[in-house]
Amino acid sequence: MATNPFACGECHLVLGDGVDQCPRHPSAKVSSDWTGYVIIIQPERSEIAARLKVDQPGKYALKVNIR
Repeated sequence: MATNPFACGECHLVLGDGVDQCPRHPSAKVSSDWTGYVIIIQPERSEIAARLKVDQPGKYALKVNIR
């Protein structure tokens, strides 16, 4: 059974397989407990990117649960 990859608790970036530290926020907590998935291609034209405060293209979790 596959597990969720980690997502950054700060920027919600979904990290690649085997990656457990966000390259954009190295000191932020990461979690495999996240829900929702969105791919943002043009953040400057995306309402979802504005709500998530995302300014770079990438794969993002909509909600990240940090314990």
